[in-house]
Amino acid sequence: MSLTIGLFFGVMAVLLVIGLPVAGVFGFMGLLPNLLNPGFAYDAAAVVRSMISGLDSFTLLAVPLFMVSGLIMARGGISEKLFNFFAYFVGNKTAGFPCAVVGTCMFYAAISGSSPATVSAVGSMTIPFLVSMGYKKIFAAAIVTVAGGLGVIIPPSISYIVYSSVTNASPSKLFIAGIIPGILIGISLMIYCYIYCRREGEDKERLLANYRSIRGKGFWKLLKESFWALLTPVIILGSIYGGIASPTEAAVISVVYGLIICIFVYKTILLKDMGRIFVEGAKTYVNILFIIAAATAFARCLTMLRYPQTITSAVLEITTNKIVIILIMNAIMLVCGMIIDNIPNIMILSPILLPIATAVGIDPIHFGIVMTANLAIGMVTPPMGINLFVGSAMTEIPMLKLARATIPFLAAFLISLLIISFVPAISLILPDLAL
Repeated sequence: MSLTIGLFFGVMAVLLVIGLPVAGVFGFMGLLPNLLNPGFAYDAAAVVRSMISGLDSFTLLAVPLFMVSGLIMARGGISEKLFNFFAYFVGNKTAGFPCAVVGTCMFYAAISGSSPATVSAVGSMTIPFLVSMGYKKIFAAAIVTVAGGLGVIIPPSISYIVYSSVTNASPSKLFIAGIIPGILIGISLMIYCYIYCRREGEDKERLLANYRSIRGKGFWKLLKESFWALLTPVIILGSIYGGIASPTEAAVISVVYGLIICIFVYKTILLKDMGRIFVEGAKTYVNILFIIAAATAFARCLTMLRYPQTITSAVLEITTNKIVIILIMNAIMLVCGMIIDNIPNIMILSPILLPIATAVGIDPIHFGIVMTANLAIGMVTPPMGINLFVGSAMTEIPMLKLARATIPFLAAFLISLLIISFVPAISLILPDLAL
């Protein structure tokens, strides 16, 4: 049986490596057992039914809505207003402006729910700014590329929505659980920024001159300019945690709120631009739509083959040591994150690894946070790190050169990941308090 499972996933790995579309690979692998054995009760018609039923989900409606909301916020220049507000408080400190970039990524993540969107929106404004302040371009790009990974950890996260649809975990609990881990990772990245700036030095004269220009605006003027941007995550997450709206309904609120502040308050988006924004959002979501549909069929096939149960039994026969199992699962997720995007990874790995996790007493909510943090690192590692592609395209820095520059940041990220993995309370304390 183990040989059959190995061959099954080996075929899938080969198809992915040669560059076939991910959705096509999932669909084919869902059909493969029936093609090899017509007696297997999961034929093409059943695969299509699974794909359609997989998309018939109220929870998954939040995915395109948060995507459109993130596009609206990016076009509306929200990131610049957030950065100026944070820089007001820390711009005169060592590594103040780099730390303000990380803080902006954290806050913008709570608006967009997307890692690439965070890198693009924050990086397009802050990277040129940091370079103008005397920081190396590659250092500035590395900050945003790695800190952008917080877009899938700090709620609202599209990854949490997909995970909840696969595992039936509560998306609201996942959103609450992601707050402290996201802050922990953000702080770890700020610590490295401080260490780097202490070691490499800064152009203090230039930094203080810019800091004075920001302070010269006055706190109340800056607060007035950034107030509506700062209020965005409060409205989105507050509506969820306050029991006013479900995550899907909160996604609708985020779109409407984003339109109101960007069109009527900040006036950074014109009504004629909306068609282009919605089309761009649809183009992005269509790809994810097919991946989710095909991955649902693939997961159903795995269940019928009883591969998750077989893999769980095999792992537990080797070891029941919780620490060893956590380390093995983290290693698997890190490697998979390097070669496949986070959403298909969640669809593949959740039905396989979650039974192992629950068998050794890991809470499904905690496991969802650990998985998302692992896959966030994968978004910054070659060969498939999407954040690297976005950061490289913005700065024209070769992707592998940028990847090398991110290594110290990723080390800080990994330390936080290990803490999150072995201290469940970091993820579970807020959901438990909310009960």
